[in-house]
Amino acid sequence: MTLFQTWWDAVVRGFTETHTTVVPLPALLGILACAVVLSIPRVTWRWFGLYVTFVHELGHAYAALMTGRFVHGLRIGLDHSGRLVSSGRSAFGAAWSGFWGYPAPAVVGLGLIAAFAAGRSGAAMSIGALILLVSLIFLRNLTGILVAVVSAAVAQLLILFAAPTTMNYVVLALGVALSVGGVRDLFKLASVHTSRRERIGASDAFILGRTTGLPSFVWLTGFTVVIAGCAAASAWLLWGMLAL
Repeated sequence: MTLFQTWWDAVVRGFTETHTTVVPLPALLGILACAVVLSIPRVTWRWFGLYVTFVHELGHAYAALMTGRFVHGLRIGLDHSGRLVSSGRSAFGAAWSGFWGYPAPAVVGLGLIAAFAAGRSGAAMSIGALILLVSLIFLRNLTGILVAVVSAAVAQLLILFAAPTTMNYVVLALGVALSVGGVRDLFKLASVHTSRRERIGASDAFILGRTTGLPSFVWLTGFTVVIAGCAAASAWLLWGMLAL
């Protein structure tokens, strides 16, 4: 059996098998603590924030593809900046793509936590592994390529070698970390519109306001509703785990 066939069988197996793991309270608290450590201190956020930015930009990219727009490429900067270039005739498509950057980490985080709760961590990892591989074709700068390659490589190794329990814990931990990271990014965006206005030109809400005519606060409110809703749903699922 070739390596590709072994990998593909592992990907398919992720969709067909279910595995549940009861998480003890100390383990769940440890996961929450690790998510906070990754997302709050600047020294760790400097690196984990690159992955959150990657998910953010993929949110733009896949939202663009959903509306038939052509994605020319995306870039990620070491300062957590990102830029997606896409084209299409639909004004709705441009707005739809522009909206789904900031909510993407929280949406993905909720999806991963829900997959863990349903015993479908394998399916979530298989989907993620395939998406990360496809995403490699979009990257147009070295930082973005490195983030994508490392993310894709880790996902493929987990698909091939991780035991079901390990896979469950990784999916849960990543879901929680992305949820916390998504909330952190929302607060960072809010600060750009209040106390750090010299960077407002790079804000998704400002760009959407300029291109659609709707004020920035409308888009900020939309981001907040989606991210807060995902965070609340994630917290509800985590609370249900505590009740086990």
